[in-house]
This record gives sequence, C-alpha cells and structure tokens, in this order.
Amino acid sequence: MERTTYTFNAGSNLMKPPPREAIRVLIADDHPVIREGLGAILRSTNDIKIVAEAIDGEEACKLYDQHFPDVLMLDLRMPKKDGLQVVTELMSTRRPKPRIIVMTTYETEEDIRHALGAGAKGYLVKGALSEQIIETVRRVAKGEAFFTPKITSKLAESLAHPELSDREHEVLQYIAIGKSNREIAQQLNITEHTVKAHVKSILTKLGATGRTEAIAIAANRGLIKRS
Repeated sequence: MERTTYTFNAGSNLMKPPPREAIRVLIADDHPVIREGLGAILRSTNDIKIVAEAIDGEEACKLYDQHFPDVLMLDLRMPKKDGLQVVTELMSTRRPKPRIIVMTTYETEEDIRHALGAGAKGYLVKGALSEQIIETVRRVAKGEAFFTPKITSKLAESLAHPELSDREHEVLQYIAIGKSNREIAQQLNITEHTVKAHVKSILTKLGATGRTEAIAIAANRGLIKRS
C-alpha cells in the first residue's frame, strides 16, 4: 500500500489527528492481556488499524505475509520463535523491509542492542505511556527510527561498552552458574590457560574486579541468558 507522509504541528492533537489512511498494525505477543491492552490503546486513535494478532513467533511471520502490515509490534519473548528470530528472519527475507517495533518487559542494554542491530525501528517497554506507544507507531510507519529518551540513553550506554566475543559470552554463562576454570575448559574443549585468558578479558571489558561483580554487571546489562 502507499504509505502516507505527514507531520505534526505543535498544537496538533496526538491522540486524534485529522482523518487519513489508516496505519495497518500487526500485534504479536503471547499474553492476551497485553494484546488486549495494546489493542485498546491503538484503537483509541482514528488513524491506526489492527489487522491481525499473533500469539507466537511462527504465527507472526505467517500473518505478516498474509496482511503485509505497515508496522509489526513484536514481543521479544515468545514461543516457537522469539522476537529476535522473527526480526532477523523478516528483515533478511522480506522486501520491502518490514517496519518493526519491539515491545517487551526487558530493557537491558543487550536486548536493546540486539533488537536494533537486527533491524527493529522502535523499542518500547511494556508500561510505556499511551502517547509514547501511539507516537512510536506513527513515526515508525513513516520509516523513521524512534525511541523514548530512556531507551536512547540505554543504547548509548551499550555502545560505549566493549562487546564480548562469542567465546567470552559462552565462558560468561558458565561463570554465572558457578563453574570453575577447569570445568569450563572441559565443557568447551579448550585448555584451562585459554579459559583464564577469557575470564581476564571478560573482567576487563565489564570493568569488574572479580567473578561476583562480573556476574552482577552482566546480569544488569542482560548478558546472562535467562533460563
């Protein structure tokens, strides 16, 4: 469909703009209460239309191909395919590229970095104000990347931190569950000396003085996988 371009005047009504072609939205979230709440917020406008709702990642991809929405609003944690998998798949295989907003409970640096790196144009935390949700949908529908000040600040923090290598991420997960260097070496089929080198690099990159502090910092940044 042809995408409508418009701007807001300082005195315009954010919730009820002049009638225009509706922005078609697909919502994907496995929690019915979230879908209902988000739907109620978006239906309070006269320029946004919900075309479908998905309850898992696989259904999100199928419904995207059926409806080709202007905006996909997507939870990060879903059954079958998580939100990051959905973003990665759709951004790499669909043309034109989808306009995706991630909306999730999580706002760790790593979640934000991964979602935006995969191609999401917006990132909202569940509990965001109705006005923020509506504005994000409208801005992303126009092809803009749009984030709340809090998310922008967290993204800046994330980019300022050195990124762990894939192997360092693996070692960190074992550190978090209390594995010794010898046990980690056995699990990864590498030498204990190599593990020590990785641990030293992890501590340096996280700015930690020891394993306990490293785990706390990593958990706060979202670097440790949730069970």
